[in-house]
Amino acid sequence: MENRVLFEDFEIPGTVLPGVMDELWAQGWRHFGRQFFRYNFNVHAGELQSIIPLRIELGTFYFSKNQKRVLRKNEDLCWQWRPAQVNERIEALFEKHKQRFKDNVPAGLYEFISSQPACVPCHCDILACDLSGHLAAVSYYDVDAVSTSSVYGMFDPDFSDRSLGIFTLLKEIECSILAGKKWHYLGYATLEPGIYDYKKRFSALQGYDWNRERWLKYPFEAANVSS
Repeated sequence: MENRVLFEDFEIPGTVLPGVMDELWAQGWRHFGRQFFRYNFNVHAGELQSIIPLRIELGTFYFSKNQKRVLRKNEDLCWQWRPAQVNERIEALFEKHKQRFKDNVPAGLYEFISSQPACVPCHCDILACDLSGHLAAVSYYDVDAVSTSSVYGMFDPDFSDRSLGIFTLLKEIECSILAGKKWHYLGYATLEPGIYDYKKRFSALQGYDWNRERWLKYPFEAANVSS
């Protein structure tokens, strides 16, 4: 689908006005902390990959049987939304979570969020999930006027059988629907098979056509995408 190379980035030093994130997400932008970026290609293990931003149209979203099963499996969790923060428990969870990765291992949590995560560059909440007093999962989640966006999620690998990464994402979607939002942005995946394929398994999914700068139903139909 991509026949032009795109890589752009810029930095926002403070807090953006309401509605700005809605516009940026709708144009395929992402951010880690104050740094904003968008690109349509990546190289992984020597292979060129086509990057595709994904979002969910919340008005037509429905939970699949497997997703409902994940929610039921985690009904015993004690979860809470609050303004985004970092503390010792979260940092310890991050250090444990990053051990799952063999490539591109992040050095620290502040690679993904700013030093003022609750308000810079925009309003951000955190979902914290406890199991018998143990911090099992955390996700950071941006909120704007009509849209929300997943920032970063992590979980304790000791609880891998609970699908906690999917669980926190489902709770983000659920919260967005209850708040009357129109879109939830999932971040980037690849058109080719890859580690982010779990993002392609949600209903009401759309992907961004970089060439025509428009969102299309995903998976794409060949007749509707630019060549």
